[in-house]
Amino acid sequence: MSKASLNTWDTNKISEPTGNIYKSIVITSKRARQISSNVKEELSSKLAEFASTVDNLEEVFENREQIEISKFYERLPKPSSIAIEEFVEGKIMFRERDEEETESSVV
Repeated sequence: MSKASLNTWDTNKISEPTGNIYKSIVITSKRARQISSNVKEELSSKLAEFASTVDNLEEVFENREQIEISKFYERLPKPSSIAIEEFVEGKIMFRERDEEETESSVV
């Protein structure tokens, strides 16, 4: 049986590395976008092998390998779940901006 697509997370565990739930969410959302982009590139490159110039309806329905590849990617965990899991396990490196750096960028 596959993992559930909906997970419940302890907000204290998520906010623990930064001390602020909002900072933690920003970090995990950036990581989730990276994961999503990588998966999308990987899927696109695999499906590009099946691209045809002829739109033959019979050929579309008979391409089982392409369908299996698509189903595999649909069953993968959501990028946000992966990112939160990585963050809680300490696998994501992040750094906070210095006060001087943020003040100079605002000016």
